[in-house]
Amino acid sequence: MKTICVIGDGQLARMMAPAAAELGIQLRLLAGAKDSSAAQVIPAVTVGDYRQAADCLAAAEGADAVTFDHEHVPGPALQELVDAGHSVQPRPEALINAQDKLVQRRRLRELGAPVPAFAAIESVADVRAFHAEVDGAVCLKACRGGYDGKGVWFPADLAECEDLTRELLDAGTALMAERKVDLTRELSILVARRPSGEVRVWPITMSVQENGVCAEAIAPAPDLDADLAARAEQLGRDIATQLGVTGVLAVELFAFAGADGREDIAVNELAMRPHNTGHWTQDGSCTSQFEQHLRAVVDLPLGDPRPTAPVTVMANILGAAQDPELPMAQRVAEVAARFPEVKIHLYGKDHRPGRKIGHVNLSGTDVEATRRDARAAAKFLVTGSW
Repeated sequence: MKTICVIGDGQLARMMAPAAAELGIQLRLLAGAKDSSAAQVIPAVTVGDYRQAADCLAAAEGADAVTFDHEHVPGPALQELVDAGHSVQPRPEALINAQDKLVQRRRLRELGAPVPAFAAIESVADVRAFHAEVDGAVCLKACRGGYDGKGVWFPADLAECEDLTRELLDAGTALMAERKVDLTRELSILVARRPSGEVRVWPITMSVQENGVCAEAIAPAPDLDADLAARAEQLGRDIATQLGVTGVLAVELFAFAGADGREDIAVNELAMRPHNTGHWTQDGSCTSQFEQHLRAVVDLPLGDPRPTAPVTVMANILGAAQDPELPMAQRVAEVAARFPEVKIHLYGKDHRPGRKIGHVNLSGTDVEATRRDARAAAKFLVTGSW
């Protein structure tokens, strides 16, 4: 029986557990607390700090592979795992491209992948020059650590851009800037690759963001030009192969109107682990992203990523401004009664406004009807009212 050590204790690690059990894989977890989301369902838990190499090594002892549910393990800790002989998947030399956005942008440009204009920002003079270069369409990003809209800023004018840059640099934040893209929508490519080189790609997914957080994912992406879909799929394959990614890779894309008026794409960010926009695969694909990730990191043949329905919609359950009086168990029961075809996935997390506490998946034949019902189910689980 294979053993995989997962560093990180959030919902992504939690959702690996059912797939691991079905594959006969034992999971071992490095968690920050015994009651964390993943530790509630994975019995073999080492409590420790993922930033400490000693804790990572203790959790990984005897495992056949080490993988992650986030990208934040420091480079020195990753290297100590490698030096100790552990199979770290993805490898540190690949993972750095998901950890540092400036490294990522430079590497993608080297590979010829489409990326917005960007620059390293080390001074106010740097951002002033970039602001002029892109006619004021500036997005500032922290090079490390940002997610779900955090670590991203859209200054309204040059004065705000300069003030914000000064404030962030003084606080020790490593910064980059890129041209703000005039989006038509956001897409993502989900790819899996195993160390021996096999690559599989799921259908391109459309995501809908609210306040910088993914609220909804629709797969396959509706009304996507076939040529663009093929180009996006090849882009995902090329990035996974050329960066040497193992496990699941999510390539987040900006879609925008090109010079000829047709939809075009540029890479937004990379994530090297299961991804929010891939949660639909749990109930709408032959092989879920969680099963595929586990297969990949121990170099098992990859599963079929084909969809099992014309459309599947994932709607996130994001904590409301106030936790409803109606208990979650009752909310679940009412959704199950009204929408028996909806699949509910809860993360074992306490309520917090805007926090991802779960999601629902719904497969169907009509895009808008499926979106409507998935959103209604998620809304009731959030608010306790129809």
